[in-house]
Amino acid sequence: MLGVGLLGFVMLNGGYLVTVLGLAAIYGVFCTGLNLFMGYTGQASFGQSAFAAVGGYGTAILCAGHGWDPVAGLVVSMAIAGLLALVVGYPVMRLRGHYLAMATFALGLIVYELSVEWSGLTQGYMGYAGIPPLGFAGHELGTERAQLGALVAIMLFGVWLAERMKSSRFGRALRAIAGSEPAAMALGIPVSRYKLAAFVVAAVYASAAGSLFAHFIGFISPEVFGVPMVVLSFTMLYLGGIGTIWGPVMGAVIASLLPELFRGLKEMQDIAYSVVLILMLIFVPGGLAGLLRRLARKPT
Repeated sequence: MLGVGLLGFVMLNGGYLVTVLGLAAIYGVFCTGLNLFMGYTGQASFGQSAFAAVGGYGTAILCAGHGWDPVAGLVVSMAIAGLLALVVGYPVMRLRGHYLAMATFALGLIVYELSVEWSGLTQGYMGYAGIPPLGFAGHELGTERAQLGALVAIMLFGVWLAERMKSSRFGRALRAIAGSEPAAMALGIPVSRYKLAAFVVAAVYASAAGSLFAHFIGFISPEVFGVPMVVLSFTMLYLGGIGTIWGPVMGAVIASLLPELFRGLKEMQDIAYSVVLILMLIFVPGGLAGLLRRLARKPT
């Protein structure tokens, strides 16, 4: 229903709104994966932008540089990001609290610097252009509305998959870890292994979002995957409601549809998003999804 409503609304508006909603769907994918690790597992990660960069540059290099099919480039980039998350996460997921947060933040900074300095591969600050739009078997989605439909469908599939994981044995183990790691260990749950699995799944979601961004915009540069992406994704996650199914999508859509609130601030936008995030944490810790749930429970 959400996807149908968005597509119907878009039919009445121009290309700018299509672009905004497309970016909202991409961030919906990114935040859904981040929510799996932070909301369901109760861990902190400031480095998911690194895996989005792997997805974005991976699909750009494979498709624009070597003529790969967009779907093949997206899938291979997701596999590379998952493997990177597995290798990096094996030692990192043994950390807790702010140590884990700082380690993941360092990962994001390292990948950002590589995207800047490894200009022979990434084109550095010049960026990577000529990335083909989404398509399959040589058939491109030639219009922005068609691409938006594909993005919304992918986002809804990602949300459905996350909901299935949440209600599975895997999801119940993640929620036990979020409640108390020592208690989860006492129940026989291999905490480090499940944290690593959640980290890998979140990385695959982030990589998919990075690849979708590259195909939708047709151009990427290091600035796309910098610290502002981390700040914006956190704002979306907590605005919509961390730990809920639809909260990340709600936050992504609202934060994307209301850019004019902060557009006049220019370089101060990151500060504005940070202030919004702090206010949400103080006054509406459950986000909009939590607020709607509380309102629905009130007696009439």
